[in-house]
Amino acid sequence: MKSEPAVYGIDELAAQPLQTDHWEGVRNYQARNMLRDEMRPGDLALFYHSKCPRSGVVGIMEVVRAGYPDHTAFDPESKYYDPKSDPDRPRWHMVDVRFERRLARTIPLAELKANPALADTLLVQRGNRLSIMPLTPAQWQAILDMEREGGFTAAL
Repeated sequence: MKSEPAVYGIDELAAQPLQTDHWEGVRNYQARNMLRDEMRPGDLALFYHSKCPRSGVVGIMEVVRAGYPDHTAFDPESKYYDPKSDPDRPRWHMVDVRFERRLARTIPLAELKANPALADTLLVQRGNRLSIMPLTPAQWQAILDMEREGGFTAAL
């Protein structure tokens, strides 16, 4: 799950009461469908910082509440307001997440792209701008292995 740290970073999540917050403001239908239909309590997610000097995976969070209507879409004062979204037929959804831990180091996008085990992930494919992307168990493990190994370098 991607967020810009200038908007909402892992430190903000860790500082919340019970280290829990809702993941609001997703305004892409494919990502919304994942929030609404696929994410369940107990699922783990990687927290990815984007659009910053050092983009990359920075931590892990747990889904603690399954998808429900994103109330920010109904609030005209919210930057995520959508006048076409109706509380009776909500267009946008969110989940609640809880901070699990920061990674020992940021795993930058360049390292993720260099790892052949991640070649099929949406994150490393050109032109993908989704804020929420699925990972297979093997891809998840490959990323965690990169944290422990201090990086991935392609064979020359």
